[in-house]
Amino acid sequence: MEIPLPGPPFAERATYILTALSVDARSVKGMVEAGENSSCPGAGSEAEQHAVGVQAYYARNAEQLGKRYGRVYFDEVHGGVADLLPPPPARALDVGAGTGRDAHALARRGYDVVAVEPVRELRDVAQELNPHERVRWVQDALPDLGRLEGAFDLVLLSAVWMHLPPAERRPAMRRLAELLAPGGLLAISLRRGEPPADRVMFDVPAQEAAGDGQRAGLELIRVVEESTDRLGRSEVWWQSVALRKGQQ
Repeated sequence: MEIPLPGPPFAERATYILTALSVDARSVKGMVEAGENSSCPGAGSEAEQHAVGVQAYYARNAEQLGKRYGRVYFDEVHGGVADLLPPPPARALDVGAGTGRDAHALARRGYDVVAVEPVRELRDVAQELNPHERVRWVQDALPDLGRLEGAFDLVLLSAVWMHLPPAERRPAMRRLAELLAPGGLLAISLRRGEPPADRVMFDVPAQEAAGDGQRAGLELIRVVEESTDRLGRSEVWWQSVALRKGQQ
């Protein structure tokens, strides 16, 4: 069932797509800006403390997370936006690529993939479990992504956005918009519900992410509601947001 999205009209009508797709929260990659609530001696700002705690969490759990993420397939996680993906061959950017499940899946489909992951331990696991000659790994992180140059036909963020502190989201969205090629697609998945106690996480609604995208000059194409969590947690649900850059 499609429900018209409230708000101003768009060239391509944005819709809420209500699906029966399910997403396994543990299967979605360990990302750039999630971590334990911890103080980090020597860090000069709250954002720096946040980033250090994030990376420490994933560094400690990299091997275990790699096994979890491999249990769920790309199509299960991103089925709600799969029909919007650009046809390969194309350039794809996987931000917060974790242990490489999505980067590997895209490469197998014929994309040339840049996989961004700041945590060395996750990159090591990725190259052991999910190696592919069409994937190039880069150590970098949101919101700056200073080591990257566009343009990408597809930018994918799977379970990343809700880990960004509020002050970093709009700058991060502007940077992602810069990296998109004309007509390029930005796909973002969001974990919704009460944040876990052991990691820094924020409950970011799709409307907020979509609004940030529109302010960055992107067009909202779709919001996907995914009602079922594969771990059976009634308090967790998922949304995906698809935005497109104009041709000009």
